[in-house]
Formats: sequence, structure tokens, C-alpha cells
Amino acid sequence: MRRIYWRVCSRRYDRRRLTRRATVRIMSVKVWITTAAMLIAGGMSMGTSAQPAAPSRPALRATPTEPVVVELFTAQGCSGCPDANRVVEALADEPGVIALTYAVDYWDYLGWPDTFARPEFAQRQRAYQSAMRLRGVYTPQIVIDGRRQLSGARGADVQLAIDEEAARRVFPPQIEFREAGDRVGIGSGRAPEGGAEVWAVTYRPGPQSVTVSGGDNRGRVVRHMNVVSGLRRLGSWTGRPVLYDLPDSDAAEAVAVMVQSRTDRRILTAATL
Repeated sequence: MRRIYWRVCSRRYDRRRLTRRATVRIMSVKVWITTAAMLIAGGMSMGTSAQPAAPSRPALRATPTEPVVVELFTAQGCSGCPDANRVVEALADEPGVIALTYAVDYWDYLGWPDTFARPEFAQRQRAYQSAMRLRGVYTPQIVIDGRRQLSGARGADVQLAIDEEAARRVFPPQIEFREAGDRVGIGSGRAPEGGAEVWAVTYRPGPQSVTVSGGDNRGRVVRHMNVVSGLRRLGSWTGRPVLYDLPDSDAAEAVAVMVQSRTDRRILTAATL
């Protein structure tokens, strides 16, 4: 009887053990199926919400917080300058760029006195020549942020230089125009070695055309963009806040204010009114 009872109990125990194993296997299968379903559903939802990216495209340059200053030194009697004038005209509409045209007078002897030229504009160009250790001045020359220079006719190189300079400035001083438009304030910041200067550049926004009757461009209509009419040093900036009066200008003119290193001539920041 004991043997019969033991065999019966053993069979019952074996059945229970088999039943438990089957139950565990069934639960494991259910867990695996549930997990796989969750992963598939999660992948589908991620694909729906995230929208997998299309083939990559070149990133557009974001408008910089501080604009890049592009200064063109040109002359109406310069045969190669009209091409550079067109380059600057295209840049003038680009966000984050302050494009300015300075007409110089050292080509007047060729037979056409430039109608926009002033001696102080050529002096500004020669200041860049000295800071950049160039052999001489020339037209058409473009100076970007007071840091680099290149021929104004090289449009692609000019655009590349602008893109590089747009990312260079770090924590420049703030420029703030007063509501009346007659004063400008320069905030605090780190001044370069040797200090900096504050300049006000008066210019006429938009294009202006001149019919040239002499020199290399005789008979041509030369078009200029954002022609500078006045250049004035407002004072110094040593890193502390300062407030300056702006020069008088008529309703058709605009004013660009620059904070520029006194020694190497790099432009720390700029703004237009």
C-alpha cells in the first residue's frame, strides 16, 4: 500500500511540476509577445511623430545677432569697380549684413572726378592698409569687419568670408539708440588692448546711379549701393558705458555706428539707425 501511495503521489507531483513548467513557458511566450508588440508600436509611433529626415541639405546660415560690416572702397573712374558694386548691392539685402560704399578720390586724375568721393574715405582705407600691412591701396577693395580684405569682384569669396565672420564675435558691447534718434549708447564689455573708437557713418540707403563722362568708364552708367556721405569719430570706448551725440542727417539718410579697435581696426560690433 505504501508503494502504491508513493507512486500515486509521485505521479501527482510530476503532473504538478509539468503543469508549472507549461504555465511558465506560456507566461514567457505572452511576455515576449507583449514586449515585441510594444516595441513595434513604439517604433511606429516614433516614426509617425518624428518623421524620418529627408536627405540632408546644406544648413542655412542663421542671421547673426551682431551684423557683419562689409565696406567697399570703389571709384566711378575704376573700370573694374562696377562688378564689385553689383556684389555689394546683392549683399545689402542679406540679413545680418551692413553694406557700405566709400568712394575714393585717388583715381580722379584719370579724367573723371568722383562725385561721391571724400578725402576721409581714402584715409580710412589707408588705415586698413597699415593695420593689415598691405603694400598699397586699390579698388575695388572689400574689407569685412575690419579683419580681412579681398577684391570686391570675387563674389563667392566675399560670401564665404562673411559666413566665417558671422560666427566670430563673442559678447560684444551693446549698441542702443535713444528714442529721439539723436544719441547712441555703447554698453559695457571687454575692450581690446589699446582701446576702441566709436564711429558714425552716414549713408544713403539704396542704389544711386551716375553717368560717367570721362576716364575709363566714359559713357557708362555706374550704379552704387548704400553710398557713404559722412564719416565721424564720436569718441573712445574703454569698456565702460558711454553716450554720444549722433551727427545730423537728413530724412533720406541712415546712420551706422561701429565700435572699432584702435590698433588692429577690427570691428567689435555695429548697428544701424
